[in-house]
Amino acid sequence: MTIEEFQTILCLVEVCLNSRPLCAVSSDPNDLCVLTRGDFLIGHPINAIPEPDYSATKTNRLTRWQQSQKLFQHFWKRWSNEYLSNLQQRFKWKQKRSNLVTGNLVLVKDELLPPMKWKLGRVIATRPGSDLCVRVATVKTVSGEYK
Repeated sequence: MTIEEFQTILCLVEVCLNSRPLCAVSSDPNDLCVLTRGDFLIGHPINAIPEPDYSATKTNRLTRWQQSQKLFQHFWKRWSNEYLSNLQQRFKWKQKRSNLVTGNLVLVKDELLPPMKWKLGRVIATRPGSDLCVRVATVKTVSGEYK
């Protein structure tokens, strides 16, 4: 890998990290807009044109650009899976956490989304269990509702 290719991958990683949603812009249940670090850095959300998935393609069949994209896509899959798992840690029987509330903005895990795209939704209904902890939530996204 040349220094230019390495710098390109580092810039892609930086853009990826700066595209992460920080908080909701408003409390309107129909508004799924969020603030990102990109909003503060460049004044608007960071967008990128999705590249084809190169993860199944052998490296010797790829151009130098496609190899860089393959490395970035590998980073994105690992980071998004590990990051989203950290957001929803379950400290069973150890710590009491606040319940989901109707109107909360949530990230919906979708492994088919391209890098720097985040599926967002609003909690529209919750159902607590016998211990009064929320066990089921109905989430409204752009593409429909999920339970």
